[in-house]
Amino acid sequence: MISSDAITWNAPNEEHPARTAGQRSYSAVAKGDLDEWLTIYAEDCVLEDPVGPSMFDPEGKGHHGHEGLKAFWEKAIASVDKFEFEINDSFANPGGNTCANIGKIKTSFPDGSYTTTDLIMVYTVNDEGRIASMKAFWEPERTMASFTKP
Repeated sequence: MISSDAITWNAPNEEHPARTAGQRSYSAVAKGDLDEWLTIYAEDCVLEDPVGPSMFDPEGKGHHGHEGLKAFWEKAIASVDKFEFEINDSFANPGGNTCANIGKIKTSFPDGSYTTTDLIMVYTVNDEGRIASMKAFWEPERTMASFTKP
């Protein structure tokens, strides 16, 4: 498991390539390290965060490849001061290439305001253990309703 003050892992933690890739992704985001984050994803990956149309992806078709990930980073990650991940459950069948993590992400902004997102994140890895697909199921309206001023 990745050790980070930004990740609280309250879930099963048996070794699994998709679980490990998800943990590595959380760690890179928490550190604000785009270059490290890109190494975790396959060149032909698809990221849907959230799944469906949203402020980050108006057409709901996902972000494709590393260029798509870079654009998503600029829209959704770069302006955030601090991410805190709390994973409360994780499902990954041995011998498979997919893991679903259930938890929440606290997103704090430079002015001290924050939101909390309850979500399910589904990771699928390729044969090299790199993320081929990530689907985050969450509702923007619920996240915005959690907005807390400093």
